[in-house]
Amino acid sequence: MSERKVLNKYFPPDFDPDLIPRRKQPRNSQQVVRLMAPFSMRCNTCGEYIYKGKKFNARKETVEGEDYYGIKIFRFYIKCTLCSAEITFKTDPKNTDYAAEHGASRNFEPWREEQAVEEEDRLAKLEEEENNPMKVLENRTTDSKREMDILDALQDIRARNARNERVGNSADLLSRIAMEEIENQEDLEQKRLEEEDEKLVREVFSKIPQGSGGGSEEVTTVKRKADAVEPTVHSLLSDSTRALMDLKAVKPDLKRKKVETKNALGIKVVKKKKT
Repeated sequence: MSERKVLNKYFPPDFDPDLIPRRKQPRNSQQVVRLMAPFSMRCNTCGEYIYKGKKFNARKETVEGEDYYGIKIFRFYIKCTLCSAEITFKTDPKNTDYAAEHGASRNFEPWREEQAVEEEDRLAKLEEEENNPMKVLENRTTDSKREMDILDALQDIRARNARNERVGNSADLLSRIAMEEIENQEDLEQKRLEEEDEKLVREVFSKIPQGSGGGSEEVTTVKRKADAVEPTVHSLLSDSTRALMDLKAVKPDLKRKKVETKNALGIKVVKKKKT
C-alpha cells in the first residue's frame, strides 16, 4: 500500500509555472460551503420548522450593489429539509446578524422585538425634541431628576452596607471577647485543678535524705513509708471489724464438759455440756 502513496511529483528541468494558463471563472461565482442555520426559521412552502444550528451544504455568493461601509454582504442558498424548496438569507453587518430574504420566515424572538421598540422610541424622542424646544427642557429635567434619585438610592445602599459592616465588626468583636473570657475561665479552672493535684501529691509524697558521707541525695518515696512510726495492724482495720474483735475479746470463754452415756443398745454416746 505504501508504494501507491505519491508524496512527491516529478517536475522536469524545463518546467516553467508561468506558462500554465490561468483558469477563467465568472466574476460572481458561487462557492459550496458547509454551514449551520444562523436562526430558527419556518419554510413558507411546506411549513417545516428549521431549528438554529442545523447543518446544510449551502451555496455562497457576494451580493452585488450592496455593502455596509465597505463591508461586503454575502447571500446563502439552502434547501428545505422536507420539500427541498430554496431558502435564501444574507448577512446583516449593521446589526451583526443574519436576515431572512426568501423562502422562509424567521421565528418570533421577543428580545429582538424589545430592541426594535426601544430603538423606535429613541428615534421618536429625538424627532420630537428637534421640533419642540420645550420638550427638550422637560426631558432634561426628567433625566436630571432620575439621575438624582438613582444617586440617592445608591447612597442609601452604601450607607446600609457600611452600617451592616460596622455591626458585623462589632458582633465579631463581641464574639471574640466572649471566646477570650471562656478561654480564660478554662485556663483558670485548669490551673486550679493542677494546683489541687500538686497539693495532693505533696501530701502523699515527701522527700527524705538518703546516702552516706558528706553528700546527701534526695529520694522521693511514699510519705507513709518515710514516717518513723509505722501504723499498727489494729489501726488499719475498719470500724466494724474492730468492733467485732472487741466484742469477742469481752465475751467469756465457755468450757464444754464431756458426758458419756449409754443408749438402750449399750453403745456409748459422748455429749458436751457447757459449764
